[in-house]
Amino acid sequence: MAYMDKMNDAIDFIESNITDDLDLNMVARKASCSVDHFLRTFSFLAGIPLSEYIRRRKLTHAAFDLFDGMKVVNVASKFGYSSPEAFARAFKRMHGITPTAAKNADTLLKAYPKLSFHLSLTGDEEIDYRIAQKDSYKMCGITTDIPIYEKTNAVITQFWEDNIGNGVIGQFHRDIGLAYNICLNAALFNFRKNAFSYMICSKMPHHHVPDKYSVLTVPSFTWAIFSTPEHTSQETTETIRQVRRRIFMEWFPTSGYIHAGGPELEIFHNTNNKFVVEVWVPIAKESR
Repeated sequence: MAYMDKMNDAIDFIESNITDDLDLNMVARKASCSVDHFLRTFSFLAGIPLSEYIRRRKLTHAAFDLFDGMKVVNVASKFGYSSPEAFARAFKRMHGITPTAAKNADTLLKAYPKLSFHLSLTGDEEIDYRIAQKDSYKMCGITTDIPIYEKTNAVITQFWEDNIGNGVIGQFHRDIGLAYNICLNAALFNFRKNAFSYMICSKMPHHHVPDKYSVLTVPSFTWAIFSTPEHTSQETTETIRQVRRRIFMEWFPTSGYIHAGGPELEIFHNTNNKFVVEVWVPIAKESR
């Protein structure tokens, strides 16, 4: 489909310029979307952030160059490392051996293949959603930075558990005048190459809140809103992950929309200890 063709065009561009300092705006342009949308989509499709994919591809190519007899210092320079030492450390982390050892025959090396995206339409389950417009408003809460890697969801879960256990969330309820049995929400924003900001939050109250809490202005957007199935608190992390995966891998490719680049929201509802979470994603019409 056209959506995946554009993603593959972006991968081809990365591959053709793998030794350069890649301009993310150019990469995203190949995919006909914003940088934010490309980074978010890539991480869901590939399971790793774009920067990690580029690192692995560079070190895959570097191993071939070393075996072909290229000097370590020249390979390090070719792939943008600040020094042969920095290159050697990165090379050993991936391949388990030094660059010099990679020149030898019968040496075991790792190759990370070039990605190619394909949309699989199974048609076995519908995706329920609604589209809504919402004016700008503010949220306040407890914020941290979350790295994008294989354990991202576990880090988020631990952030909630730590702040429940140390009483921070209870104090937050009291400070903003919110009953403790009212669910807090979450905002994901400030997406970068390797991390994003995450806020356990509630809508800004009318009175002043202590300066120790972060404040996030949510701009006016058109939103696509997806609801999770009903689940227990223990199932929340995995349930949200599955819904997000379907949003980026199934809904966006066939919707005619792209990510609008703003924050994403998770609105929690609790009825008799059963949860439903609404995932709010800002969207804009895809340019044709």
